[in-house]
Amino acid sequence: MRNDASGGNSSLVPQTSMLHRLRNMASQDNRTLAREALRALSNRLPGGWTAREAPLERVGPLALAFEIVGPNQSAATVMIEARASLDPKGARVLLDVLDEQPRRGPLVVVARYLSATTRERLRKGGVSYLDLTGNVRIVLSEPGLFIETHGASEDPDREERPARSLRGPKAGRVVRALIDNERPLGVRALAAQTKLDAGYVSRVLALLEKEALITRVDRGRTESVDWPSLLRRWANDAPLETRGTISKFLEPRGLSILLDRLTNSTDRYAVTGSLAAAAIAPIAPPRLAIIWMDDASAAALRLGLRQADAGANVLLVEPRDHIVFEGAHTSGGVCYAASSQVAADLLTSPGRGPAEGEELIGWMEKHEKEWRK
Repeated sequence: MRNDASGGNSSLVPQTSMLHRLRNMASQDNRTLAREALRALSNRLPGGWTAREAPLERVGPLALAFEIVGPNQSAATVMIEARASLDPKGARVLLDVLDEQPRRGPLVVVARYLSATTRERLRKGGVSYLDLTGNVRIVLSEPGLFIETHGASEDPDREERPARSLRGPKAGRVVRALIDNERPLGVRALAAQTKLDAGYVSRVLALLEKEALITRVDRGRTESVDWPSLLRRWANDAPLETRGTISKFLEPRGLSILLDRLTNSTDRYAVTGSLAAAAIAPIAPPRLAIIWMDDASAAALRLGLRQADAGANVLLVEPRDHIVFEGAHTSGGVCYAASSQVAADLLTSPGRGPAEGEELIGWMEKHEKEWRK
């Protein structure tokens, strides 16, 4: 963990910006936010615990701090980083600053709302947090304390903005291009490859930069892509059922028979899900087949599948966009979807699919040269 339980103030930014930071922390808005957070924290402490504002003589007139006191009266002075808002990119910058500056005490980031990605970055950085919707994670070593609660999953005060999620076929094209290409692509290259308007692509990239899923330099040139996180975010924003129409079928003689029939199929298709993952990095025998198909009903007749609402072991999915077929490859006479597509499909597929998706991402991280262009 990055924090410890000893008291004392902490220097969080380089000297050149210290004055600005201290003035910011001393603002009335930040103090109001911190006091609201103090009340929220007090309501979540176990019996016998208390939280109060730290004495000014201990932390100085410009700092914000709480004192958390355990049942045995042992106390920790916790420094507060109060932000009206903090996005994943801001969290990354904050953590970088903390890595460069020594701290003598634990830190809690306080905000009105912290997104799931922001909270995860703070958690991985060993920094506690609290937002006013109820998302709380406080970790102290002395006195020993661990609190974790969940609040809102979306910002209740969020204004409607374009490109606020990765849901929809156009966003899927941009995501696949960013993930599949080893060399980061800029706006023009992405627009050309995805056949999308450059303005739309630019808005998607702005969202991804804000969420710290890509880094950009030199007037917006994309420098790097955090493709595992981007893949997970895409799956979360656009689950499998939103990217196509799913029909359920039964192949009573097993999936091996289905694969044999696919080798002779003249339909445009791409096997995804567990069957595709097993062909890349076998984990366990697949029990469910998921196949992207242009025409599910016609393909089901040709493959000899029976329609089934219960007990189905085959899902045929008619895609909303042709991107699902991009990067497909043939192995053993069967056409499989690209690894990135398979992983995204698994992360929101039924049963053990999400676990298999994470396993596949782990394989992809170790074998990037084998699947990225």
